[in-house]
Amino acid sequence: MPARLRLALFVTGLLALAAVAGVLLFAVGERTVSAAGFAGAVRPPHMKPADFGVRDENGKQLRLGDLRGRPVVVTFLYTTCRDTCPLTADQIRVALDDLGHDVPVVAVSVDPANDTPSRARTFSLKHGLQGRMRWALGSTEQLQRLWNAYGVQPQSTDADHTASTVLLDASGVQRVGFAASVLTPDGLAHDIAALERERRTAA
Repeated sequence: MPARLRLALFVTGLLALAAVAGVLLFAVGERTVSAAGFAGAVRPPHMKPADFGVRDENGKQLRLGDLRGRPVVVTFLYTTCRDTCPLTADQIRVALDDLGHDVPVVAVSVDPANDTPSRARTFSLKHGLQGRMRWALGSTEQLQRLWNAYGVQPQSTDADHTASTVLLDASGVQRVGFAASVLTPDGLAHDIAALERERRTAA
């Protein structure tokens, strides 16, 4: 068989395999989304709620247990970030605007040494989230349990923090997660609304 013909057959075979793989991936993705009903990645089932008691940017006690009964957005940010964190905050704000009402939003500090109450208030004001998002501030020891519960690596001089946003259901269970690279206002608003419908149905 001529070399040129062998090459043509080889390329044709690769294209056919790629097409089949594409169809399979598309089908699996569609089935996963339609079954779960969420835009974000569904978290492993039966994850225990990770409660905490820390202070927010206004010095008030912040307990996750006090927010039960409705979906809660938990995101991981630091106030001196110049790229991912501002974008995440803006996407959350737009999601709330699109939703038409607010739900609790908690920004867990991943840089406790530099995330002062003043900087947290300034960050929220700059991104239109003053009064709409509360910061979970504290020492490394206080916040470590939260980072562990959500599988988050804090910001350090050696590595960037895990840029993650998680949706909790009305019982405080982690249900849906978004990496910063896939977080969109539409997706977040959609999943908040889905959890709200779920709560109403169960009531």
